[in-house]
Amino acid sequence: MSKLLAIKLATVAILCSSSAAFALEITGAGSSFMFPIVSKWAEAYKSKTSNSLNYQSIGSSGGIKQIKAKTVDFGASDAPLKFDELQAAGMVQFPAIIGGVVPVVNIEGIKSGQLKLSGDLLSDIFQGIVTNWDDKRIALLNPGLKLSGNITVVTRSDGSGTTAIFTDYLSKASGPSGWKDAVGSGATVKWPAASTVSGKGNEGVAANVARIKNSIGYVEFAYAKKNNISYTQMKNIAGQFVMPSEESFAAASAGTDWAKVPGMGTFITNAPSPKAWPIAGAAFVIIYKQPDNKANAAEVLKFFDFAFKDGKKLASEMDYVPMPDATTDYIRKNIWSQVQIK
Repeated sequence: MSKLLAIKLATVAILCSSSAAFALEITGAGSSFMFPIVSKWAEAYKSKTSNSLNYQSIGSSGGIKQIKAKTVDFGASDAPLKFDELQAAGMVQFPAIIGGVVPVVNIEGIKSGQLKLSGDLLSDIFQGIVTNWDDKRIALLNPGLKLSGNITVVTRSDGSGTTAIFTDYLSKASGPSGWKDAVGSGATVKWPAASTVSGKGNEGVAANVARIKNSIGYVEFAYAKKNNISYTQMKNIAGQFVMPSEESFAAASAGTDWAKVPGMGTFITNAPSPKAWPIAGAAFVIIYKQPDNKANAAEVLKFFDFAFKDGKKLASEMDYVPMPDATTDYIRKNIWSQVQIK
């Protein structure tokens, strides 16, 4: 090896080690609802900046616990914290992405979009009131479909923002004497159906539905597509049967003025638009106003700024809905400005 070549190789090695030394790794945990798109954003962000994100898809309740314990740089939850709780903890939150929760089924011969359900029927299935696929109420909505067999209900076993969105919808769609009074809503509920099987994360629900014949569960839309599980149509509050899509999720969120909601935390289920998917929701990022690690907190904001600007196409490709520009402008000026990173 020539002396000149040896010097060049040594220089490259020094530059590489120097770059690695200055690369940051930020940490986040929580929502499995947003995990598919966060993973894509993280891959693209690392390619552009060399900085990485280590995100744990452990469920919204787990993410809230970890950010409160200060073991991660940010938490993520589809069940937003109330404004008073944010204030007391010295934290802020902002919506990062919009998506849809979809009922998924494993019924022989039934493809995506063939089965139609309404909110009150979905409620009664998950309550264990409707227990067989040949129930006359299901048949009434689905003339011509040959359905039979006992229904197995698949739910989340962990504290879940996806569950919070799903049960918030069921509470609204099934009327005052239905799901709301019988079960209630939240990240965890006591599932009443005798046939209930539970799994951890959206991943666990998708896996259980895929393996259990005649089952029904609920997952974020990306998990249904990734695992090739059949999803249903849903009858929305306007009386229209709609398919899950970026367009129907966007229609659900179109009337939401996030800036007027204290702490920006709100559910967008059962939206009035005739084109709206009724079980839509947002995933929220939670961060301290006075973080212990200011450099990492600054990098978290840079990461989501990248996601808001450069990550829109990736979000759309995965059937998520990027946050509107007016909302991200508000987040930068009014939410991120409260985070002390200097």
